[in-house]
Amino acid sequence: MKRMISRLFAHFFLVFLTLVLSAAFSTTNAQDFKKQYKNAKEFFKDGKYNLAMESFKLLMVYDKNNPYIEYASFYYAQCAIRQNFSAVARDMLLQIRRLYPEWDQMNEVNYWLAKIYFDKGEYFQGMHILTEVKQEDLIEQQEIALLKRNYLSRITDPEILRMMWEEYPQDADVGKLLARAIALQPYGKQDKALLDSVVLVFGLPRDKYVALTSPAPVFKDPYTVSVLFPFLASTLEPTPNKKQNQLILDLYEGMRMAVDTLFRQGTNIRLLAYDTERNPMEPEHSKETIKKLLESTELKNTDLIIGPIFREELKPVQEFSEKNWINMINPVSSNSEYIGQNPYAMLFQPSLETIGVRSAELLAARLKNKKCMVLYGDAPRDSILAASFEKRASEVGLQVVWAEEFRKETAERIISILARPTEFDEFKNPIQFTMKKDSIGAVFVASDAPLVYTKVISSVEARGDSVLIVGSETWLDNPSVDLAKYEKLHVMFAAPNYTPYFGQPFINFRRAYIRSHGSFPPEYMNYTKIGFEFMMITGRAMKSHGVYFQDALIQAGAVPGVLTKSFHFSPMRDNMGFPFVYFRHGELVAIE
Repeated sequence: MKRMISRLFAHFFLVFLTLVLSAAFSTTNAQDFKKQYKNAKEFFKDGKYNLAMESFKLLMVYDKNNPYIEYASFYYAQCAIRQNFSAVARDMLLQIRRLYPEWDQMNEVNYWLAKIYFDKGEYFQGMHILTEVKQEDLIEQQEIALLKRNYLSRITDPEILRMMWEEYPQDADVGKLLARAIALQPYGKQDKALLDSVVLVFGLPRDKYVALTSPAPVFKDPYTVSVLFPFLASTLEPTPNKKQNQLILDLYEGMRMAVDTLFRQGTNIRLLAYDTERNPMEPEHSKETIKKLLESTELKNTDLIIGPIFREELKPVQEFSEKNWINMINPVSSNSEYIGQNPYAMLFQPSLETIGVRSAELLAARLKNKKCMVLYGDAPRDSILAASFEKRASEVGLQVVWAEEFRKETAERIISILARPTEFDEFKNPIQFTMKKDSIGAVFVASDAPLVYTKVISSVEARGDSVLIVGSETWLDNPSVDLAKYEKLHVMFAAPNYTPYFGQPFINFRRAYIRSHGSFPPEYMNYTKIGFEFMMITGRAMKSHGVYFQDALIQAGAVPGVLTKSFHFSPMRDNMGFPFVYFRHGELVAIE
């Protein structure tokens, strides 16, 4: 009997001990998962997306004690998105939908999946995914609407939008964009019956869309042009020192010079200046200033608005322009958000999307080795530029073998990627690198940040191979880079504002400026020159085509410039006819 009791006691003790150890192991295991997830989130927060992906990947394996599987999978996809690995991100988000359909963050999953499809131009698939997003509050409804409008507004073919309308007949955003696309077509190609149907179904203001179909030319003498710039008049002092908003003042000065020139040529322009008084420290004050300006009768009767320059001032001016049928142009921005859905807005510069597309086409035409890299900074504009390049590259036969975003703290990685030596000669000079010599044909640098492009230049110089670099003309004003390096490395620049310095038009302009001011600014990105060219092109367009000159400019093809060779305004209402330049014998020349 005692032996039996002893055995029972031993058995129960073993069971108890097993339970205790199991509980302790589970607690330790759970703590390990928590620590690993925290570390992965830190990598993600610091922009170390490669390390974050590896850490999240370990947490994606099923374990009953691991509560982070869904979140790790989602953040793994986010890391892929931030490194432009869109296919990886798409596959992971689809996996989340399949394995965890009841996860309470499925709205976020569907939102990002739709965005990936839209980025790839797969609009119907993106729309299908958006229908599964539960719009539970006003903010989510607004975010979904903004996402749709932003991407669908890029579709210029009415036939695609018509098919989308057939699939989503109750979607007002699709209906409005279809009406706009029809209205912006040349008058003889418009489907009037379809336009009437869309206007009727959604109760759209008929006059607004009919006015777009064939706006009657309006010629005036003089034309009134209103400039909405942050002149900061209250801070200006009559001293020769540079002002904090010198670029704005230079831009306006160039426009004034053009108005004088146009008057001598028979075009009379009344140039009015309005001070938006922008103060980044007091954004509400800037908004109130814009609001008061837009309430003035004088501005409601203007023929053209130039500006605003800054994004936070844009929305009220867009609404004012559309409501009052007044053209608005930004002479220096490349942000297509300026145009939005406003049929009266346009850019004088190429949009970021257009620069990316043209850069890919340039390299596809010139490279024998079709493999290339895309390196960019963390500014929003950089991501747009990089994405548009990648999309067009895949269409024209380029292979993007590496695409990565860099921040201030990660920029050093550029050198380790491109110029980390693996072999040396007898004199300790590097002769081979981690990324093999001549293994890629080009690097597209989608950034104006010196931290990014100077490291690319140094790395390619160290390699000593045939890699081409394509960048931006804004690099030319960085005094820390020896211009001779650009010629040595055959760097090519997207150059919407390129002016041949030895051409007679520029020589005449420079002389006129010196007569008035005593000297000429040495910067490549000379905003006086940009303002002059912009106002000359715009003034001539109004002289030839009247107030509503946009459609005529688009249909005209290449428009001769004054200081520059030409402009070519696209159906997206930006300049797609800009050149690329490079140094030859110490002089910047355009690539034919």
